[in-house]
Amino acid sequence: MPLVTTKEMFKDAYEKGYAVGAFNVDNMDTFKAVVKAAEQVNSPVIIAISSGALKFIGKEYVREMVDCALKTATVPICLHLDHGKSAELCKECVDLGFTSVMIDASSYDFDENIRITREVVEYAHARGVVVESELGAIAGIEDEVCVDDKYGSFTHPDDVVEFVTRTGIDSLAIAIGTAHGAYKFKPGQKPQLRFDILQEIEEKLPGFPLVLHGASSVQQDSLKVLNTYGGKMPEAIGIPEAMLREAASKAVCKINVGTDIRVAYVGAFRKALHEQPDKFDLKLFVGPAMDAVTELVKDKMINVFGCAGRALK
Repeated sequence: MPLVTTKEMFKDAYEKGYAVGAFNVDNMDTFKAVVKAAEQVNSPVIIAISSGALKFIGKEYVREMVDCALKTATVPICLHLDHGKSAELCKECVDLGFTSVMIDASSYDFDENIRITREVVEYAHARGVVVESELGAIAGIEDEVCVDDKYGSFTHPDDVVEFVTRTGIDSLAIAIGTAHGAYKFKPGQKPQLRFDILQEIEEKLPGFPLVLHGASSVQQDSLKVLNTYGGKMPEAIGIPEAMLREAASKAVCKINVGTDIRVAYVGAFRKALHEQPDKFDLKLFVGPAMDAVTELVKDKMINVFGCAGRALK
């Protein structure tokens, strides 16, 4: 099955009230584990590659890695550039054969964000590739978002129609309370998605696919394994899965997961090392790590995003 764009994925997801998972992979292990999960539960899947992962894996290897999987794939796979920080990188990934790119010019002012995004859209659409962009400020692992009014650094509903119209993008990443990384909230503070803002945006862009970034839940079982077998990750509170399920039932058609995958992989790897300290066969450690990622992704697809069994042939 050849690579696909997200157009048909998102159309079906919007109409039927579920979201497609976009899973950040950092190497061939996590890539194979994610694809295996999608195959086992018959789900469409978005393979997200960050600029850092692209550099780590090697640009010349990414498409070869994906093409190998496509020879036997039975589910739709989209290859997506996550958080492309420049028009040049997005164009390069289009030329490499990515079927979806995200241009993240959200750090610029509104008009410059539009100008850069439009440049990418024109290049990508001419080559059959879809484009995602971001409007608003999604927090990072150490960020503190200071909110001075109802919207603060969140995506402002009054801006979305103009932004989508002037850029011509295919999907929009919105900031409604998610955060990248294993976000450490202040004592007593609970993560909260702003469903009121989501509803306002949905009303202004009926039928248009929205995206949530930074949506890892930082599952406590995985975190416990990670910390038990070496190292201590700071207390982390992710986005409750019940909130993600609710978002998926609305206009959110794509939900990104990265931190959860890394926590599951590294935790299982550490556990295997601890249990077999006298072994040096790499397969004994990598295998359980890959299995942990597969099980995590399957759980997201079945119990959180609702995309299991939704693979369009």
